Amino acid sequence: MSEPTTPTPTEPFVTPERAEKLRRALERKQPTLTIVLENVHDPHNVSAVLRSCDAVGVVEAFLVYNGRQKFPDLGERSSASAKKWIDLHQFTTVEDCFAALRQNGYKIYTTHMSTDAVSLYSLDLTGRVALVFGNEHSGVSEEALGLADGNFLIPQVGMIQSLNISVACAVSLFEASRQRHAAGMYTSPQFSPEEFEAKFLDWQMR
Repeated sequence: MSEPTTPTPTEPFVTPERAEKLRRALERKQPTLTIVLENVHDPHNVSAVLRSCDAVGVVEAFLVYNGRQKFPDLGERSSASAKKWIDLHQFTTVEDCFAALRQNGYKIYTTHMSTDAVSLYSLDLTGRVALVFGNEHSGVSEEALGLADGNFLIPQVGMIQSLNISVACAVSLFEASRQRHAAGMYTSPQFSPEEFEAKFLDWQMR
């Protein structure tokens, strides 16, 4: 009797059903949409943000922790499982993070209730865009505001003009999803064929 073979990195084992599910998910991924979290320390908030990212097809997220903060332990929460499917990039400065984004052609918009802020619903979110969300208490930093391409806010009519960071991120991402659905961006792969197959192999290994 021959010994059972062990899958190799170049030949990962997944069932045909699992492989088809992975392909369907990848066909709807949005590699031109991403988010930046600046010094967001609550693991519940980070986990909820990653769940929203996965729900709308975000491929990667950018995290800035400037030394006074550290990346929170997400543990094994149900929503933390989304981190398995989101590529996380960590930076210690806003400048380095934004430089990496611009190198890949992203426009960067911060969430901030300033006089020059525009409505979320007036932004074109079908392009290569990064949305920046700041610390739970202090919001985005002055440095991030100064380096961004613009500021936006989520229109509200209540007495308290603020939302939890994870809620604000979800609202913003689903507005991007709405625009992208209308533009037909979920009906055909947004990856090149080479990028798609590389990502498919990567996901099988995960």
